[in-house]
Amino acid sequence: MYRAKRTGGGVAVFDPAAAALQPGRVSLETDLYHALDRGELELHYQPLFRAGTRELVGAEALCRWRHPRLGMVSPAEFIPLAENTGLILPIGAWVLNEACRQLAQWRTLHPHLQMGVNLSPRQFWNPQLVQSVQAALTTHGLPGSCVVLEITESVLMNVPDAEATLRHLRALGVRLSLDDFGTGYSSLSYLNRFPLTSLKIDRSFLQGVTGDPHGTPEKVIQAVMLLAHALDLHVTTEGIETPEQAAFIEEVGGDILQGYLLGRPVPADQFRLPD
Repeated sequence: MYRAKRTGGGVAVFDPAAAALQPGRVSLETDLYHALDRGELELHYQPLFRAGTRELVGAEALCRWRHPRLGMVSPAEFIPLAENTGLILPIGAWVLNEACRQLAQWRTLHPHLQMGVNLSPRQFWNPQLVQSVQAALTTHGLPGSCVVLEITESVLMNVPDAEATLRHLRALGVRLSLDDFGTGYSSLSYLNRFPLTSLKIDRSFLQGVTGDPHGTPEKVIQAVMLLAHALDLHVTTEGIETPEQAAFIEEVGGDILQGYLLGRPVPADQFRLPD
């Protein structure tokens, strides 16, 4: 029934064989359908720090699901499920609004803070996306410049009118970051064609980084930094877990640091703000 409603066709075919093979998935999908209404979703915030000074500059909002029976369900499990079922649209709208609400509260004392919010490729098929972003900013009295919308390469590749949508979002003042840069096709034409303001180097690039300037991972990261800065793009490096990694990113000119070394994702009431 839920699948039929979401697809809008009024009909969905039940496949007993598929249900028998994946009873847990079917149950989890049903539970996820109610999770938002039941208040089971929550946001955790991972801090972002300016390279060099290590000053807190903001946070990335990350959705978590506290299931009443299963406990915390991994985002790696429920986010793809939300994508496939279309539930990512209401969930994504809630995440954006809640992140803006929290940011507005923090900015009363720390007006320099910014908030990163991930946008799903599925959200770009929603013709109301730009209006929903505008509504969230207006409702919470935020300037667009304090919100960074993170998108993946699949948006640029697979959404026909992605460029127009991104330009409308930039017109609101929000910043646009290309997430997980380097894990897909990473066409350089994306950096030139789309109105991006920053990119995020994926954590996988930090594997093997010891700070040796002659190491292959180090050379790749340094090349990305040079390219991004030549195009006036800021660079966030995620997945920083060792002092050597942080020191290297700062040495080669990284702008923002993110990772377990500096701060794990935590609920808002545990997020450490400057004194």
